[in-house]
Amino acid sequence: MTQNPLTAVFNAQRTALEQSQSFTHDALEAQQTSISVFADAVETSGSLFESNAELTKGAVHAYFDALEASMPEDAADFDELRELVDEGVDSATEAQSQSIDAMLDALEESEVAYEEFAQSYTEVVDTSFDAALEAHEQVEENVSTVAENVEAATDEFDASA
Repeated sequence: MTQNPLTAVFNAQRTALEQSQSFTHDALEAQQTSISVFADAVETSGSLFESNAELTKGAVHAYFDALEASMPEDAADFDELRELVDEGVDSATEAQSQSIDAMLDALEESEVAYEEFAQSYTEVVDTSFDAALEAHEQVEENVSTVAENVEAATDEFDASA
C-alpha cells in the first residue's frame, strides 16, 4: 500500500496546532515576566529617586556655602534655608517612597493574580489543544481508512478489468 497523500496535510495541521499551543504558553510566560521586570524597574527608580534627592540636597548646600562664603561674615544666615531645603527634599522623598511602595504592593498582588489566571488559562488551553489533537487524530484515522478502502476497491476493479 502506498502512503496516503493527505498524511503530509495532517502532519502540517498537527504541527500547527502544537506550535499554537507552544506559542500560547510562551506568550503567557512573557506577560508574567514583564510584570516582574516592571516591578524591578519601579523598585530601581525608587533607589534612583533617593540618590537624586541626596545629590540635590548636596548641590543646594554647596550653593548656599558658596553664597555664604562670598558675603561678609554674619551678613546672612543660611542655616534655616538649608533646613527648609532638607525638609522639602525629605518630604518629597518620603512621598515618592510611599507611592513606590504602594505601586510595588499593587504589582505584587497583580503578579500573584496573573499567576493564578495564567495557570487556569494554561489548563484550559492544554485541555482544548489535547481535545483538538485527539479529534484531529480521529479524522486522520477515518480518512486513512477511507483511502485504504478506496485503494482496495480500485485494486479489485483493476484486477477484474
